[in-house]
Amino acid sequence: MADSRLVIKDLRTLQIGPYSLTINAGECISLRGPSGSGKSLLLRAIADMDPHQGQVLLDNMPYQHIPAPVWRKKVCLVPVESQWWHDTVGAHFSGDDCPYLEALGFDKNVLGWQINRLSSGEKQRLALARALMNKPQVLLLDEATASLDRKNTDAVEQIVKQYQQETGAAIIWVSHDDSQVDRVGSRHYFLTPTQLKEVA
Repeated sequence: MADSRLVIKDLRTLQIGPYSLTINAGECISLRGPSGSGKSLLLRAIADMDPHQGQVLLDNMPYQHIPAPVWRKKVCLVPVESQWWHDTVGAHFSGDDCPYLEALGFDKNVLGWQINRLSSGEKQRLALARALMNKPQVLLLDEATASLDRKNTDAVEQIVKQYQQETGAAIIWVSHDDSQVDRVGSRHYFLTPTQLKEVA
């Protein structure tokens, strides 16, 4: 029997829910739904970034038993628009050895770049690299390739798949791209403000 990595029980916020879902280690599920259905709100609740009710467990450990900053590294949200707090890229990485940069189309010089020179697509790829450096056990991807061309989309999908296979991370991937959904997900879900339904 597969190991349950992430278990969600009757999770709700003021706007959405309740939802229940179990994702096994090494599994990637896709999540679709119309704009405004609450996909981002659901991911933020799972990452304990917004107030919510219900239960979320990581390897059978309730989120309340793990300090919030630690939880957010273990259950890591990569939003469609990433946040950057320092002037340079490198200030957001510990050390200068990020093994994901080359695969995502960068060399080490990117660590010296100013944040204000980055395009939306560069920010998306670097936000993924930054997230993976925390070695998350669950990766929550909110339109992770929305600003990318096909070449860079392929690179992101490949690096996520490789990370998934190497670490057993569980992944929820929000995407509006039906072909991407078919490529990355082993199970597929459709979200409304009140229902999370598995679909073919």
